[in-house]
Amino acid sequence: MKTGIMRILLAALLLVGAFFAGAAWRNKDNNDPATEVVAKDKRGHRSLPTRAASYREGSTPEEEHTIALFERAAPSVCYITTSVVRRDFWSRNVMEIPQGSGSGFVWDRSGHIITNYHVIQGASKAQVTLADRSTWDAELVGSAPEKDLAVLKIKAPTNKMIPIPVGTSEDLRVGQAVYAIGNPFGLDQTLTTGIVSALGREIQTESGFPVRDAIQTDAAINPGNSGGPLLDSSGRLIGVNTAIYSPSGASAGIGFSIPVAVVRWAVPELIKYGKIKRPSLGVELLETSDVKRNELEGPLVMDVTRGGPAASAGLRATRRDEYGRIILGDIIVAMNNKRINTKEELILELENYQAGDEVTLTLLREQREVKVKVRLAETK
Repeated sequence: MKTGIMRILLAALLLVGAFFAGAAWRNKDNNDPATEVVAKDKRGHRSLPTRAASYREGSTPEEEHTIALFERAAPSVCYITTSVVRRDFWSRNVMEIPQGSGSGFVWDRSGHIITNYHVIQGASKAQVTLADRSTWDAELVGSAPEKDLAVLKIKAPTNKMIPIPVGTSEDLRVGQAVYAIGNPFGLDQTLTTGIVSALGREIQTESGFPVRDAIQTDAAINPGNSGGPLLDSSGRLIGVNTAIYSPSGASAGIGFSIPVAVVRWAVPELIKYGKIKRPSLGVELLETSDVKRNELEGPLVMDVTRGGPAASAGLRATRRDEYGRIILGDIIVAMNNKRINTKEELILELENYQAGDEVTLTLLREQREVKVKVRLAETK
């Protein structure tokens, strides 16, 4: 009798122990960071299992990289506002009227700020707001409408000037990640991301000059982003955001940036001389639209600067004879045996030379081809 009672008590103890052990095990599973949680949507359907740790641990390595890149680069990016001075027609009082806004970035600790030329074009006054929200009056140091670049200078303390790291654009590849920081629609310190969509694009600046080897990106670029930096995955400057292709005027996934290869050589000249000292032939050329309309083989020389390189080399300008008939001048078809089709191509080709260099021009003169040597001079 006693033996039977003992067996029953022992069995009961074992059952109770097993129950508490199972409960403890389930509680351990629920507290285990690696436990999978089965989520359900609003309709009660099971979704893919996720790990509770993903929510508690925070961002992914990719997100952490982007966050760190922005935090390093943002102090170098600034907000630019411009205004114009107008005189009231009735009161004759002079008023300062806001004109527009854009982006820029710190070039060096001397206070130089880089932006697009079209951001400050026609402005009477410009102000630069740094990342720490301090605002400074800016003076124009130099501009290059043909490259859509401008250099401003502010008198801010050195410790506020955090230059952006400068990279390269010659080794870019389609598909690599890019990051744009700017002030679209006046919303300062905005980051957008994307990839290099294409390379080697040729775009027209707002001044009508061509920029060769522009970077095409799908990173969102909107009005106000102009003049801001385009960065690679190391946070280095690879371009200056300058234009978008969009029927609506807002980002449509096609933006363009001036390559940093242009910025690296243009900015020092703008700081030193206030302009790009490109060499000159000393000629005035027919506009490309008129060249195409008249089915000419290259840019037609309309006028020759007196005492300039072309005049010294004997280039002929377009003129009228004693009967009022138009006598075509020389047509430039090549420079150092490189084919020239338009005025814009000639301008870009001249960038490969310096004042004092001698080049050989191939001309069409009276329907025959002639070659002349021209020593380039400095643009005045």
